[in-house]
Amino acid sequence: MTNLFDSAGPGKDAPRPLADRLRPQKLADVVGQDHLVGPGGVITKMLAAGRIPSIILWGPPGTGKTTVARLLAGETGLAFMQISAIFSGVADLKKVFEQARIRREQGRGTLLFVDEIHRFNKSQQDSFLPYAEDGTIILVGATTENPSFELNGALLSRARVLVLNRLDNDAMQALIRRAEMFERRPLPADPAAREAMTGMADGDGRYLLNMLEAVFAAVPEDGEALNPEALARTLQKRMPLYDKAADGHYNLISALHKSVRGSDPDAALYYLARMLTAGEDPLFIVRRVVRMAIEDVGLADPEAVHQALAAKEAYDFLGSPEGELAIAQAVVYVATAPKSNAVYNGYKTATERARQTGSLMPPKIILNAPTKLMKAQEYGAGYRYDHDQPDAFSGQNYFPDVLGREKYYDPVERGFEREVKRRLDYWAKLRKERGG
Repeated sequence: MTNLFDSAGPGKDAPRPLADRLRPQKLADVVGQDHLVGPGGVITKMLAAGRIPSIILWGPPGTGKTTVARLLAGETGLAFMQISAIFSGVADLKKVFEQARIRREQGRGTLLFVDEIHRFNKSQQDSFLPYAEDGTIILVGATTENPSFELNGALLSRARVLVLNRLDNDAMQALIRRAEMFERRPLPADPAAREAMTGMADGDGRYLLNMLEAVFAAVPEDGEALNPEALARTLQKRMPLYDKAADGHYNLISALHKSVRGSDPDAALYYLARMLTAGEDPLFIVRRVVRMAIEDVGLADPEAVHQALAAKEAYDFLGSPEGELAIAQAVVYVATAPKSNAVYNGYKTATERARQTGSLMPPKIILNAPTKLMKAQEYGAGYRYDHDQPDAFSGQNYFPDVLGREKYYDPVERGFEREVKRRLDYWAKLRKERGG
């Protein structure tokens, strides 16, 4: 008799995770990404036009990047090849390119899916270019990081970046319904426990399906539905203390934010600990700490955002629970930093003004004149190069002529912004003296 451990080997009958068994069979079945695969989606239009360019799929974990690439290959008749930048080197790339070349000579194209493509270095990224340009491969790269920062310009210029959204509540509920249909029974969890599971997944469909699989396996068909406390014991994880409407989730992050804004590191640490012990995703928290550092500290202490971003890197490197201390350090730093929302207010004011004023032309004095016609129209005429001026400051007007000079950013007399204010006051004095 074959037991579970025997069957877990590489054979065709080996058990597969629920997330793998529930993979969509066509692009239209991918949840949460209607802007890409819905009736009017970008990928849908590409398929209708019969032309698929190289693509970079950018989105959080568990949003369907691998699934979209695999289904795209199926719907275009291309051979699907998959590699990971984490485990592949130059020799692997050469082998893949050679296989694609041979396949092309035989009349079939190749869709090469590269997971974590941002982990390849510049020269490795460049190696894709000739094969993508001559049609040997259709490159589909997946990344959780901002392609603008992690991929080189040459590769980005030859690929279309498509953004996958973190799965919203409707998409998560759709996954739960699919799992229930597959298991042929309702999820054995009460409404509060279901809500807790979607909160824990935080938009990651794969993580949600793994939890669903554990729950279905733990509770027999005639078993009692789990409440949040029983769910926590089943998954061996503390549940977020959130109610059905997710008020607890937002109440705690709001309390953390306001404690930081109010320069109370002790209260901030308390709410941080509340969220972490409740099972909140640490990366959700650190994303909000980055926002706090920008919105509430700003240039009063420019180091605050660096501390917050360093906490994210440290958590990625160390994992939990060691990495959580890095988040605590960032929270304390931002809470104890001098506060200013001057940049935040200035940006809001400037954005509203931009909407009001439309497409006003910048003054000709600061526009380049690459053609004779533009020179004849006095583009760039009279521009004074600031570095050649006394104090490296010309005092010219850079606002549209019909608008006149306006003020949006008003730094406070705290922290580093005290120095910024001193500089701005000095430049205002020079501008007035020089008629700017």
